[in-house]
Amino acid sequence: MPEPRSPMASFAQSVQNAIDGPITWFRETIVEPNQQKYNWYHQRFRRVPTIDQCYTDDAVCRFEADQQFRRDRMVDNEVVNILRQRFEDCMLYEAPDHMAKCRPLLETYEKAAENWFIKYGDLGGYANAKTAYMKQKHRLIWERRNGPVGTGKKEDEHAAH
Repeated sequence: MPEPRSPMASFAQSVQNAIDGPITWFRETIVEPNQQKYNWYHQRFRRVPTIDQCYTDDAVCRFEADQQFRRDRMVDNEVVNILRQRFEDCMLYEAPDHMAKCRPLLETYEKAAENWFIKYGDLGGYANAKTAYMKQKHRLIWERRNGPVGTGKKEDEHAAH
């Protein structure tokens, strides 16, 4: 560092060193050597318990489950966006024969979009892990009574005999 030019600058520099010196030493000698180095641009978070594994009065567990839900939703959004972009790029590149050559990409994208809608559709922008869990529970109950969604109404087993 250059030497300060005035007594006031010298005083400010000494106060800066008194405050920042221990912090910089702690970071360089303790924190940075103990950090994990990631080969990727994103950090890998450990999986936390899901909302159905949390007790009703455990606010920390519910918060962590909500944060995990939000991260999972962002990842699933990006997966669907990437698949959509790949299909659109294939359509532009394979222009006249795009329906035949891009069919596998289209089927993969449509399946991913369907799975995304099953999990996150109709939840809104402020959804949390609990609302998604309730949606899953209601869907499972509905499918038990009526059969898989989109297959029509399930026949009554007692009426058939």
